[in-house]
Amino acid sequence: MDFRRIENVGPKVSSELLKSSLVAISLSLAAMLIYVWIRFEWQFSLGAILALFHDVILTLGIFSLFSIEVNLSIVAAVLTIVGYSMNDTVVIYDRVRENLKKLPDVKIFELTNISINETLSRTIITSATTLLALFSIFIFGGEILKGFSLAMILGVIFGTYSSIYIANPILVYLRVSLKTVSKDENEN
Repeated sequence: MDFRRIENVGPKVSSELLKSSLVAISLSLAAMLIYVWIRFEWQFSLGAILALFHDVILTLGIFSLFSIEVNLSIVAAVLTIVGYSMNDTVVIYDRVRENLKKLPDVKIFELTNISINETLSRTIITSATTLLALFSIFIFGGEILKGFSLAMILGVIFGTYSSIYIANPILVYLRVSLKTVSKDENEN
C-alpha cells in the first residue's frame, strides 16, 4: 500500500473552514433573497428563503446526525443545492404569478395547487434525471465524491419537497392575491 498524500486539519483550520462555510452559505442565501425580492414581491421572497433554509438545515442536519465529515466539497454541494432549489421554486412561482393574472377570481389555495400541478411533471422529471446522475456518481464515483453526491442527493430531494410543500403554502398563509401583488407593483 502506497500513501501518496495524507492530510490533517487542525482545530484552527477547521474553525476557519466552518466560519468561511457559514459566511458563503449566508451570502448565497442573502443574494437569493435579494434576487427573488427584485423579481417577485416580498411574500414570494419570504417563501423562497424559508424553503432554502429548510433545504440547507435538513441537509446539514443529516450530516450532523450521522456524524459525516463536512468538508469543502460538502460546502460546495450545499451552495449548489441553494441554486437548484431556488430554480425549482422560481419555476413554480412564475406559474403562480402568471395564474394570478389569468385567474384573478380563484383563491390563492386553489391557484397554488393549479400552478403546482401545471409544473409538477417538469419538476419530477428534472429531479428524477438529476437523481439518476447523482446516484451514479455516489455509486461509481469513489470515496472522494461520496460526500458531495450524498449532499446533492439529499438537497435535490429536500429542494423538490420544499418548493412544493413549503414555499407555496407560505403564499397561502400570507393570502397573496392579485390585489397584493398589484399594490406592491404600484409602489415601485
